[in-house]
Amino acid sequence: MTVNEQLIKDDLYMAVNGDWLKTAKIPADRPTTGGFATLADNIEHQLMDDFSAMLAGTTRPTDKYLGEFIKYYRLAADFAHRNKEGFGPALELLERVSHLRDLTDWQRQLPALTKDGFPAPFQFFVEPDMKDTQHYVLSVDVGSLILPDTTYYQENNPQAPALLETYRAMMLKLFKLAGYDDDFAQETLEQALAFDRSMAPYEKDSTARADYTSLYNPVNAAELSAFSDQVDLVADAAALIGKAPDKIIVSEPRYFEHLDKIVNPQTFTNFKGWLFVKTLLRVSPYLTDEARITATIYNRALSGSKQAANQQKSAYRLASNQFSQVVGLYYGHKYFGEQAKADVEQMVAKMVAVYKHRLENNDWLSATTREQAIVKLNNLGVQVGYPDKLAPLYKRFVVHEGESLLTNASRFTRIAIEDNFSRWGKQVDRTEWEMAASTVNAYYNPSFNIIVFPAAILQAPFYGLNQSVSANYGGIGAVIAHEISHAFDNNGAKFDEWGNMKNWWTDADKQHFDTLAQDMIREFDGLTTRAGKVNGKLVVSENIADAGGLSCALEAAKETPDANLREFFINWARIWCVKSSLEREKLLLAIDVHAPQELRANIQPRNLADFYTTFNVQPGDGMYMEPENRVNIW
Repeated sequence: MTVNEQLIKDDLYMAVNGDWLKTAKIPADRPTTGGFATLADNIEHQLMDDFSAMLAGTTRPTDKYLGEFIKYYRLAADFAHRNKEGFGPALELLERVSHLRDLTDWQRQLPALTKDGFPAPFQFFVEPDMKDTQHYVLSVDVGSLILPDTTYYQENNPQAPALLETYRAMMLKLFKLAGYDDDFAQETLEQALAFDRSMAPYEKDSTARADYTSLYNPVNAAELSAFSDQVDLVADAAALIGKAPDKIIVSEPRYFEHLDKIVNPQTFTNFKGWLFVKTLLRVSPYLTDEARITATIYNRALSGSKQAANQQKSAYRLASNQFSQVVGLYYGHKYFGEQAKADVEQMVAKMVAVYKHRLENNDWLSATTREQAIVKLNNLGVQVGYPDKLAPLYKRFVVHEGESLLTNASRFTRIAIEDNFSRWGKQVDRTEWEMAASTVNAYYNPSFNIIVFPAAILQAPFYGLNQSVSANYGGIGAVIAHEISHAFDNNGAKFDEWGNMKNWWTDADKQHFDTLAQDMIREFDGLTTRAGKVNGKLVVSENIADAGGLSCALEAAKETPDANLREFFINWARIWCVKSSLEREKLLLAIDVHAPQELRANIQPRNLADFYTTFNVQPGDGMYMEPENRVNIW
């Protein structure tokens, strides 16, 4: 990409990416292109080529688990057989819903329905206990809404009516494809929408849930039971894990305090309609080609994708999602080199050292808090590339080639859910990866105090052996430091070195940190994009991480021989290059904890004095920000 030198002082993002944005075309089956999306597309094409050869028999799978993936991929790609079977493979699942007589009957079948992946107005699952991350605990969350967020259910929401009409049209077409008559379809759909609306007033919106420690509300069995007279939550929990739990984490107590208003004998008809509609939509991607295309209509309206993926891509995506870690290990072993791994690990060590130096010389933390922050940093785990071994769960996915795609998928769903519940009360395996190595992303897990960088993100523009060291620091270096910064953002700062939720701050330090976080909220709140205004509170944690990441990466870059800060800032802007549909941008503004990417590229450099000296930015320039308004936390 060429850089518009005249524009850098006014708009770094457009100076670096503007020429590309003028001509870039978003693929019809995607809502976005550029940056992360382009890397993901390239990897998808690369792996599809490899696996096509295995499907054709010209090459062999490298191990038996990849062999099972290829079998599953073959079932997914056999649209002639899928079209011939029609909705036959789904009838048993749909009949399990249609044959439910009443609330008592549903309650009796609820454990089996849960293990088979059927939706419900609440969902039990097992996860590491935030206050005892060595052990798994039972948690229960709220039901999943049709619209993306509770804010869409508010009166006069401009997007909701059109989205609901799109959802109606999609579901009515699916009902027709499944062979149901119009009267049944219309009635069932309206029941489902009514039940969906009944949940929304009691659920938190995305901004409230962004403070994920607020979702940790432990109760005992008696307290769980007291939530509802209509549903025996304790009996359901006991059936799922083998005994009545003594501790359950409730995500949203207010929702469960109103559960009897949502689920009762009078609302059962609407609930049953909701359950049927959700089940019909869930099975459709595994059936005929027309069904899987139809089932994408609503999500395409949300994201702005113009058309569904073709048969080949949809089959690959479905199969690779089911066998994600198997595919990831194949990608990591074949395409991720030891030189890159060693280089990135050295970069991580450098970024940790920079962070430690900053903490040691921090001028607003007390000695007590500073010491604990350094202890947390010293215990930070780092994983680069791909896991050492395949997670045991994936070894249990054995494909029965004589069965339908949906039947295999349903069996795998039950295996995965039963595996999750079997972990209750056991020691947590802290080596498991939450992301496949073929995923273009990175993450910090606060419960494990670990940062993870899958192999897929470790390539240009984020990182390259052929890029300058300064450009690499502006790319992967800033990403590495971003993930480290999550250990000290407004959420991560609530966890100690072992990942346990614990206050290790003095009151004065915490108050000062909260003030700085509020400054970051103000810096972004109300900024305007073509999709609307930014909600500063929703995106504050990621912005704190961006600020810390860019600032620490800059310090590391400055310490290298032949440091080139121009290349550093230009690559920072380049990694956020993206072209998206307007629909996707609107959706992300409402629900995503990340700021729009052009703002991520432009705002954080304005907080750093080196950006002004590097490009001679002066008052009156578009990128200029008064020194008193610049926000620096870490």
